[in-house]
Amino acid sequence: MSVSFAQKLFLCISITGFGGLLVFLGVALHLAYAKMDIMLEHLKNCPAIMVRAPFKNGGAWGRLFVLGAVMGVMTMPNFYLRDGGADAKDLESFPEGLRKKLIVLHWGGVACIALLLVLFAVNALGYIQ
Repeated sequence: MSVSFAQKLFLCISITGFGGLLVFLGVALHLAYAKMDIMLEHLKNCPAIMVRAPFKNGGAWGRLFVLGAVMGVMTMPNFYLRDGGADAKDLESFPEGLRKKLIVLHWGGVACIALLLVLFAVNALGYIQ
């Protein structure tokens, strides 16, 4: 049985997607354990974050849950400012370097998941034989 070029390409792209998700998880866990207190200190007036803050004591999954909320507020602040879930002064005082890391991490994770979903659709539709 020979493997076609399309199958090799599909495999390489799949490995890249899963590898990206592993890197995403590693960086997210590092930020969740090393920088969580800094993030919560700067966002202490944001109801969308403070409601979820007690989950940081729930182990790795709880910290990832809170980090996901912080990434959401940093990535789409207008949505949270409009409904009162974020405070403008807290967002302005948030460290710029950490904000950029969170935004890049958020969109990197979205890109890896989107890539894997596209690969699943391509496979499900039978384009790769």
